[in-house]
Amino acid sequence: MNTLFISYDGMTDSLGQSQVLPYLAGLSQNGYKISIISCEKKNAFEENKAKIFSLTQSFNIEWHPIAYTKKPPVLSTLIDIFKIQRLTKKLHRIKKFELIHCRSYISALIGLRFKKKYNIPFVFDMRGFWADERVEGKIWNLKNPLFKIVYDFFKRNEIEYANHANALVSLTHAGKKEIQKWDILPAQKEKIFVIPCSADFDLFQIASSEQKQKAREELGFTSTDFVLTYLGSIGTWYLLDEMLDFFKVLKMEKPEAKFLFITAENSEFVIEKAKQKSISQNDIIVVFASRQKVVEFVGCSDWGISFIKPSFSKTASSPTKMGEMLAMGIPLIVNSNVGDVQQIIEQTNGGICITKMDAENFSFAVQKMNDASFYNKEEIRKKSFEIYSLQKAINTYREVYQRALN
Repeated sequence: MNTLFISYDGMTDSLGQSQVLPYLAGLSQNGYKISIISCEKKNAFEENKAKIFSLTQSFNIEWHPIAYTKKPPVLSTLIDIFKIQRLTKKLHRIKKFELIHCRSYISALIGLRFKKKYNIPFVFDMRGFWADERVEGKIWNLKNPLFKIVYDFFKRNEIEYANHANALVSLTHAGKKEIQKWDILPAQKEKIFVIPCSADFDLFQIASSEQKQKAREELGFTSTDFVLTYLGSIGTWYLLDEMLDFFKVLKMEKPEAKFLFITAENSEFVIEKAKQKSISQNDIIVVFASRQKVVEFVGCSDWGISFIKPSFSKTASSPTKMGEMLAMGIPLIVNSNVGDVQQIIEQTNGGICITKMDAENFSFAVQKMNDASFYNKEEIRKKSFEIYSLQKAINTYREVYQRALN
């Protein structure tokens, strides 16, 4: 069956490699002939294009990359939409697509258009409440008339996507509940599937004591250091100040504590923030790592941490780092009111969920962390597998496709 997957995110981006290609590779092995259109950022494309072409060819997937247009705001996106639409039309003449899978809101514009014009079923894989995310993340200022127009446009289309999509995918059960409140057709409320950001359990495995020690030596930790780890980008949504505040409380209880950041963020930015909070530079380690090295470095952790700014749009958020660290049996300190985070922590017994970020709650959490016997790596991994396994995600996507085609 000829299927087109459209993504405004690049396959050469880390997100494309971890949260798109593994699913499509699995679907291609289940009888779907997949073509991909994606918008690729220049530097990532130059660095990773050979690897992605090789990977897609090995799974008999056709990849049609388009250059991402960065500037000017709004107009650049319109240019990219035009390019995607033109290429989709060209490929459809050759392939006669029977299904279009649209990742997020911009791609869904094309899916909706082709559904109306050619009656091709489409999947709205929404990946979160994107328009609200842009506003709450302070990317779109609604006082600017242009951004207000764009926001209103996508909020209207959000309902239209939901009403015309043959199936809809939410990252979280909390997000699904919110969508079911929308003014959409009752039949559409039955077509919502939940697929969280999965983890590659073959890659993210529990580190052996030897692997843990090797990584610690490479990073300059001792065997007695207590390593708290943050994995991923540090930007709009991730509460760096609050995570550093938590570390200060942890440091008072555990003088041997060190804070490891595995991130592409500038190390000076993180260290300067720590200095402002009177945290010694010697206690902060910031490293950038390839995907394989990420696994090695995360393996040296005692605990992980992920504080995300709660908001309406984060109702639909599924942090990738959470599944990956739980797959390695590493318990997490997280905050509530973000997607299904609290429920997952409780279901996996995979750490501690803080409902209010202040010194008193931080201190209480640190005391709970001391009961190491309570957090079993094998049990955390086993229970998180039931939620985050790649195969489960692929199987659910098969159900999504079948529903969309019926």
